[in-house]
Formats: sequence, C-alpha cells, structure tokens
Amino acid sequence: MTNKNKLFIGTVLILSILFSACNVENKEPSESEESIAMQAVYDALTGPEGEYAAYALYGAVIDKYGQIEPYLTIQRSEAKHIDALKKILDKYNISYPKTNPYIATAVAPDNLKQAALNWVEGEVENIKMYDRLFEKTSDYPDITRVFNNLRRASEERHLPAFRAAAENGGSLTPEQMKQLFPGGRGKS
Repeated sequence: MTNKNKLFIGTVLILSILFSACNVENKEPSESEESIAMQAVYDALTGPEGEYAAYALYGAVIDKYGQIEPYLTIQRSEAKHIDALKKILDKYNISYPKTNPYIATAVAPDNLKQAALNWVEGEVENIKMYDRLFEKTSDYPDITRVFNNLRRASEERHLPAFRAAAENGGSLTPEQMKQLFPGGRGKS
C-alpha cells in the first residue's frame, strides 16, 4: 500500500468518525425510561389483552347470558384492576380514556362453553402481557407491585375459574366458586 493510499484511508476513517459524531445530534431522541414505563401501564389498561378489554368482554357475556359465574365475580375484579392502573396513570399525570373503549364493540360468543374457552386463552394472554411489560417497569416498584398483583390474580384465580367453567359447560355455580376460592377468595 502506498503512502497516498494510507493517507486516503486514514482521512476516510477520520471523516467517518467525525461524521458519526455529528450525526449523533441528528438522531431521533430515544424514549425516556419513564415514558416507556408509562406506556406499559397505558397498554395494560387499554391494550387488547388489557383490563378494559377483559371487563368489556365479561360484560358482554353477562349481558347475553345473565348474572353467571365466574364472569360476574371476575368482572368485579377487573373493575378493581382498572382502578389500580388508573391510579398509577393519575399519579404520573398520564391521560387515558376515562370510559372503556371496548364496551361498545364487545360481543359474547354464541355459547357459554366457547366463552369460557375464549377466556382461558384470554387469561393466558393477559399473563403473557404482564410478563412482557415487567421489563419496561422494573425501575418503578409501585408499578411492578400492581403488575404482580394483577398477573397473580389472572394466573391463580381467573385462569383456574375459566378452566373449571370450560369443563362445566361454560359456567360455574356459586358452590363451585366457593370450592375454587374457599374463604371468599373468589373476589380476586
């Protein structure tokens, strides 16, 4: 390699380094850690696997089939989950839809067994959602505590109730709810 080629390559390398350094200022700013965490909370509330959607879909089943379990108990639980997420969003001054956007579009399946089977899958997806969102909120103990509680309710209470309902034709009697949740723990 000639000295002229070495000089050319050296100049190109220096210019590349300088160009890269100049371009750093022109890059799109990355989202802040807080905005990522707040988006995670917003998604837990408003996303398709989130709490607003679950509440609305349980309501559609109740509207179509009446005051039946486990939908009635779990819908009450979802209302508490919604409130917990709204409190976090309020704390961090993040706006969100005050009314549930899924209420107007939620449709119950054609039969209760299918509703229960759908919600076995829905609760599994809800658990996966929280698993994905945890990594975005690890620096926020208040958020991770709420996410842990909501995930645990889905895994330990809602999912077993819907599995039992699916095995029972789509619903549960009050006695079956008591067996699943002795001591009134069915209020998840």
